[in-house]
Parts: sequence; structure tokens; C-alpha cells
Amino acid sequence: MSGIGSIRIRPPAAAAAALRHGNQHCNRRNVFERPWGRRERHRLRVVALDLFSQGLTGTISPAIGNLTFLRSLNLSFNTLQGEIPPTIGSLTRLRLIDLSTNMLTGVIPRNISRCTSLDTMYINSNKGIRGSIPDEIGNMPSLSYLVLFNNSITGTIPSSLGNLSRLIELSLSLNYLEGSIPSSIGNNPYLTFLQLSVNNISGLLPPSLYNLSSLNYFYTADNNLHGRLPFDLGKSFPSIQEIFIGGNRFSGALPQSITNLSKLQMLYVENNSFAGIVPSRLGRLQNLEVLILEDNMLEANNEEEWEHIASLTNCSRLQKLSIGWNKFAGKLPSSLANLSTNLQWLRTTSNNISGLIPSDIGNLGRLEYLDFRDNLLTGVIPESIGKLTLGKHLALDISINKLTGFIPKVIMELSSISSILDLSYNLLEGPLPAEVGNLVNIEELRLSGNKLSGAIPDAIGNCKVLEILFLDGLSLLNLTDNKLNGSIPGNLATITDLKELYLAHNNLSGTIPELLGNSTSLLHLDLSFNNLQGEVPKEGVFRNITGLSIVGNNALCGGIQQPHLPKCTKSTVGKKKKSMPKFLRIVIPITGAIMLLLSGLALAGFCYRKSKVGLKKDDEQPQLTEIELPMIPYNDILKGTDGFSEANVLGKGRYGTVYRGTLENHAVAIAVKVFNLQQSGSYKSFMAECEALRRVRHRCLVKIITCCSSINHQGQDFRALVFEFMANGSLDRWIHSNFDGQNGQGALSLSQRLDIAVDIMDALDYLHNSCQPPVIHCDLKPSNILLNQDMRARVGDFGIARVLDQSTSKNPMNSNSSIGIRGTIGYIAPEYGEGLAVSTYGDVYSLGVTLIEMFTGRSPTDDMFRDGMSLHYFAEASLPDKVMEIADSNMWLHDGLNTKNDTTHMTSIKECLSSVIQLGVLCSRQLPIEPLSVSDAATEMHAIRDLYITTQHSGSYASSAKI
Repeated sequence: MSGIGSIRIRPPAAAAAALRHGNQHCNRRNVFERPWGRRERHRLRVVALDLFSQGLTGTISPAIGNLTFLRSLNLSFNTLQGEIPPTIGSLTRLRLIDLSTNMLTGVIPRNISRCTSLDTMYINSNKGIRGSIPDEIGNMPSLSYLVLFNNSITGTIPSSLGNLSRLIELSLSLNYLEGSIPSSIGNNPYLTFLQLSVNNISGLLPPSLYNLSSLNYFYTADNNLHGRLPFDLGKSFPSIQEIFIGGNRFSGALPQSITNLSKLQMLYVENNSFAGIVPSRLGRLQNLEVLILEDNMLEANNEEEWEHIASLTNCSRLQKLSIGWNKFAGKLPSSLANLSTNLQWLRTTSNNISGLIPSDIGNLGRLEYLDFRDNLLTGVIPESIGKLTLGKHLALDISINKLTGFIPKVIMELSSISSILDLSYNLLEGPLPAEVGNLVNIEELRLSGNKLSGAIPDAIGNCKVLEILFLDGLSLLNLTDNKLNGSIPGNLATITDLKELYLAHNNLSGTIPELLGNSTSLLHLDLSFNNLQGEVPKEGVFRNITGLSIVGNNALCGGIQQPHLPKCTKSTVGKKKKSMPKFLRIVIPITGAIMLLLSGLALAGFCYRKSKVGLKKDDEQPQLTEIELPMIPYNDILKGTDGFSEANVLGKGRYGTVYRGTLENHAVAIAVKVFNLQQSGSYKSFMAECEALRRVRHRCLVKIITCCSSINHQGQDFRALVFEFMANGSLDRWIHSNFDGQNGQGALSLSQRLDIAVDIMDALDYLHNSCQPPVIHCDLKPSNILLNQDMRARVGDFGIARVLDQSTSKNPMNSNSSIGIRGTIGYIAPEYGEGLAVSTYGDVYSLGVTLIEMFTGRSPTDDMFRDGMSLHYFAEASLPDKVMEIADSNMWLHDGLNTKNDTTHMTSIKECLSSVIQLGVLCSRQLPIEPLSVSDAATEMHAIRDLYITTQHSGSYASSAKI
């Protein structure tokens, strides 16, 4: 290298020394090596520093600027933190800098432009990098590769980048850039790779872009671009290979000249407003591998228009084709079965396609994903579908159509189906083929909402890796039931990975197999609304009341205490049981309800007397009254918490402290809420919690196990409630903890937040609408929402809950409150401060604030919310197009958003977030605007979550196509 010996640093110890001290210690033998045996005339100098993926931590020292002879600096794929030191500008000989995939923060130093010899700059995938792109970068004449994607860069794209006459690659995706694309970008004559996807860029595509004849890769997906594509697009990009413009607002027709792009391999135009029929002669695109037209307003209504799609049979390299979510109608052309033998992915989802499935569809033998769902297809499933045996991981979805007849046995012999077989919501009938046992590798089998009859074959137990089995009529779309009868096969428990089993709304009879309780993987079991009878098992999933549903089986008995089933008698546990007489089916529930009411009245009386005694000023202690909860001695609480050790404290509140502990002879962990009876209002809080908890039984509420009302060692009154331990603590801790230093470990993903939101709303819906009289929580906030081991939410802390009387519940806005403001600042409904009574609408307001906080990561009491600004208005101002700007960035740490050009994933995320924030805004409006009920909010939240899950399941295939 022009007389200067190339030096190699021995990582990582030697690297640390060089980063700390620069060239002044370059003669240390333990730091550098000479590449040649002869002695050098000049002092050795560092010219290349390559520490790719060496596990480096800490910060980049400013001393890096002392390595003035450095030509190549590669610190990528480490966990370096802190800012990029401005001394980097001293490295005037630098030709390559790669700081990608670290945890760097701050801005890109403006004086990096002093590195005038720089050819390659990679500073991507550092979410802490913010600020704008320095204009001075446009003054770097040698720069050929500028890669800054997957950061948090804001501002506009500098027009000075058009001065980079040698620029080959410009990659700015996955940032927060806004404004328009500068027309000067068209001045880069050698530009081959332009990546601007997933930003907030708006406006029209500048005409100068169409002068980039060297362009091979054009990515502007998931922005706010609009306008029409030029009719002569085929002349503009003669070398183009990949076009990704999905997730924008482009409109008009797809230009016919697209078919002149002879080198085109991938075309993604999904999620725009393109209309009309697709270009004819698509078959001229001989190099085409992927064509994604979904989610537009494209159409085909007759055989001639369908022929434009059918011409793709001439594209021998075609691997993926989607025309889903458009306006295609009429019959599928039979020629579709003659598409490329390399075709792996075919989707026509959510159109109005009618007629039969092409009888020769089996000719597409290498298909790995076939999705015809949500159309108007009729007739039977063709037998030729059994030829789809060459795909390695086949997924088959023909749900939500009008298919009739029996399920072909050949489908059940497709051992290549390893992810999902979904035939739900059709008109299929007859028995479930015994050949279902051949699906030994399948993960999800969905047959809900049909008219299947007969018994469930024992052979289904051969599906050893089955995770989810839907045979019910109450899945996400809530359509018709099946008519399966007979008993539940006991060998379902032998399916190794079975996690969810839904057999609801059928005609199943007999007893529940004891073996199901032995399954270690089964988490959710729904056997509701059948004709099951006999004793309910007590082990495994049957101990998990939140994952079990057995309602609507009136002849069941026994089981664990929680479902409150009648005790089994000899007649009810006999080997052959008769159905319970009809009059008993009526009497027993009424009797149980009366007994529950009497127990509740006893508990209410107990809590009432305790509160009265607690308010006395003398030393008289409250007397213990018998309640329905099992009582526990004070010494057991003391021992179980290690003497109320500070190490066991889970949290502290106004009225007491919560400890983690265990009970003697119990292996399960517990949470003990010990009330501070010296605090004014603590007896009242204890009473309120007792009054509320005696009424509620729901999977999304924290489960109370027992209580303690006794005297402590000092002879003082002692009150404690013992709850089921929530392994993952409060939601507040998960929302507001800083996970940057943990590589995102522990951050809540978007999917987890959606599930948690659904749980919270289900809990409130139950309290408001299924409890009579309704229970108002009065203090809903993230710190009072706990997460169990499966990261599902449980609403807790009923210390200031209110049970509404009938008049208040009917007219919640007609009476003034005499109890003062209830709740926590930031979450209290504004109308409470105006004297309105406690009502369900107050909880809905708190719900709205909590919902926005969950998805933005911002507390309603943040310093930024002042002078009239609130979390509500902050969220409302982001709708509908700026939700990504206010979203909690921790959500993306595990969602794979650094996957290049994952436009389908990003589109669904934007739509999902917009819907969630909109719902939070509607809930947190101030009265007297017409309030939203919690039942409506819960219905909407379920729909948002379910749509996102459906989109991600189908979108995972699209994502793999775009990498």
C-alpha cells in the first residue's frame, strides 16, 4: 500500500487499545503484526480496522481520530453505544466506514464530509441515530454507497445528494423522512439502487427519476406518494429488475408499457389505488418471478379480461402471484392450472371469484402456498389437489367460500402440508376422513363452520406436531357450527405439541377423556355447548380456568372449585350416564345462583362490619365474620413472605404493600397484598376489594386465592389478600422500561400488546355488563394491569372499586358524586372533576388513555403534556397518517422491521396502529360527547387484533418473497 505496511489488529484486546490510544501506541508487539518478514523503514501505521461481529461493547472513543492513516473502518454487528465521535472527520484518507447494526445514538456528524476520499458509508440499523441527513454529505465527490436505512433519521432528503455524481446505491428506508423526493436525485447517472421505503415521504415521483436509465432496484414502498405512473414507464427503466411501490396512494391504471420491462423480475404494487384491468400481454415478462397486485381496485369480469392474467402462463420463471383484495369477479380461467411449474405461491384472497376451482389445479405441483379464501367458489374440491406433493411446506387455505361435498381423502394424504390446512366456513359435509391421521407434520387444522358429521376419528391422534385444531363454529369469524357427534378421542392427548383444542358447538357426547389432563402442552381447551357428561378432570389444562371453557354441557360435574360445578354422585360418574332431566338443567343453575348470592351477602356483611369497625377511634378490633374464601393464619403469611422481607416486595401503593411468597405445602407462588391499616381509608379499601372480588369470576381478572383477617405479633389488626402470582409483573414496567441496553430483550411486541389490549377490554366488558349490579374499577391504569407467565393481562387492584346501585347504573350521568375524584391523575375522567357520578364511562376514559399509552410508550403525565396538550390530543393529531411517528419504537425490536422491503408487513402494521390509536382517542373523549361503551370498544379491539393476526399469517409468505 504505497510504502505503508498494512496492519492487522488482533481483536478484541488489541482493538480496544487502538480505539483508546490511536497511532501513538502502534509499535506495541501485542497490538500489531507485520505482514512481511523484513523490517519496515517507516513507523507502522493502522490503515485497516476490521472488527466485524467481535462482541464489542461500550462507546467509540474520540481517539479514533488519531488513526489518520486509516482507510477502512468496520465496526459492524457489535453492541457499541453512544454517539459517533466528531473526530471521525479527521480520517481524511478513509475510504470505507461501516458502523451498521450497533446501538449507536445521536446524530451523524456534519464534519464526516471532510472524509473526501470516502467511497462507502454504512451507518444503518442503529435505531438511536436521529436528526437529519447532513447537507454536507453532498460534498463528498467519491461517495458511491450511502446506506442509512433502519435508523430514526428525520427531516427531508437533502437535494445536495444530487451532487454525488458517482453514487451507485442510496438506501434510506425505515426512517422518519418526510417531504418530497428531490428532483436532483435524477442527476445521479450511475445510480442503480434507490431504496426509500417505509418513511413519511409524500408528493409525486419527480419526472427526473425516469431519467435514471441505470436503475436496477427501485424501492419507495410504504410512504405517502401519490399520482399516476407514466404511460411510457417501459422506456424509462430499461435495466430495472425490481420495483417495490406498494403501500402508497398511487392511482390510475397500470401502464401497458410495463410489459416492455424485459429484465423485470419482481413487481410489488400492492396496497395502492390502481384501478381498471391489468395490462395485457403480461406473458412478455419472461424474467418475471414475483407479481404482487393485491389490495387495489383492479378487476377482471369476463373471459377476455381474465386472459390478461392467464397470459402469465408464458412466464416460466414465475414463483409468486397474488391478485388478492381487488375486484376480480367471474370464473377462474382453467388455464391458471398451466402457470409455471416453478410457481410456489398463488393467492386470490377476498375477491368475488365464482365458479369451480380449476380441475387441473394439481398441475402446480410445487405450490407451497395456495390461498383461495373469501371468494364465491362453488362445487367440490377437485381430487387433483392431491398432486400438490412437491412443495416442501405446503399451506392450503380455501376457507370462506361455498364449497360443497365431502372432504377429499387425497387432501388428508398430503404429507407435505406442514403449516395449515383451512377449509373452514364452507358447506362441506359428511364425516372427517380417517386419513386425517396422515397429516403427521401439520401445525394448524381448521375445519370450523361447516356441516361435518360423524365421530372424530381416532387416527387424528397421529398428527404429532399439531398446534391448533379448530372444529368449532365459534372461531374468529363466528360462522355456522358443525354437527360432529360421538365421543372425544382420548388419543388427542398424545399429540405432542397440541396447544389449542376447540370442539365447541357440536353434538359430542360421553365423558371428557382423563388423558387430556395429562397433556403438558395443551393451553386452551374449548368443549362448550356439546352434550358432554360426567366428571371433569382436575389436572393439566383443567386446572387453568382461563384457558378452559366447558359451559353449555349441563351434565358435567366435579372438577376444580372455580367453575362451581355440582358435586359428582355415584349416578353422575357411572360408566354409562343418561342425560340430565330437563327440569334439573333448570333447577341446578338456579340453586347454584341462590347459593352464590347467599354467600355473597355473607361476604358483603362481613366487609361492611369490618369497615365500620375500622372507622372507630377506640382500640376495638374488627371481628372476623365467616366468608366464602378460605381463611389463612397470620403465621402462614409471615412465613411465606420470609417475615415480610424487603427482598420479596413486588410493589407499594397508598393502602399497602404487595409481597411475593409461597404457602406451606403449596408449590405455587403467590402475591400477598398486606394492608397498611394505619393509613386512613385502608379499611374502606379492603372492604371495596372484598365487595368487588366476591362478585367477579373472569379469566382476565387477577384471581384471589384466600385472605387473612387476624392479629399480628404486636397485637395489631392485620388484613391481607392472597392472589395468584403474576410472573411478569405490571404492564407499566413493560411499557416504560428502557430495553435498549438489553438488545430489546423484554420489550413487548405489537402482537403481544394487541392481545393484552383485548384481555383488558374483555375484563372491563365483564365488570360492566356481566356483573349485576355493574362493578366500576375506578383506577384502570398500566400499573394495575398484571401479566401472567404467558404475557396475558389480568386486571387487578379493586381497592377503590365501586359497585353501582340500580339507579346509578341506569342513569350514570344524572346524579352528582359525593365521594370526590376517584382514581389516578392522568387517567381520571374529566367529568369526575365536574361532579358527575362514578360510571362505566369513567372506566372507558381510563381505558382509552391506557390504550394510547400502551402503543405510544408515553405516560399521560409526561412533561410534554402541558399548556392544553394531552396524551389524547397528541394521539388524535397523529391520525391517520402519522401513527408510526408516535408509536413506541420498542415494539419493533422483535418484529423484524429491519427486513428489507417488507412492505406487506409494514402496511398491516400501519393500518393496525391507526385503528388502535383511533379507538383509544374515541374512548378518551370528554363527555358530554356521545360516549363509547366498553362492549363496543371490546368488539372493535377483537376485530383489530384478529385482522392483524390474519394479515400477518398470510403476509409472512409475502415477506419472504420480498427479501
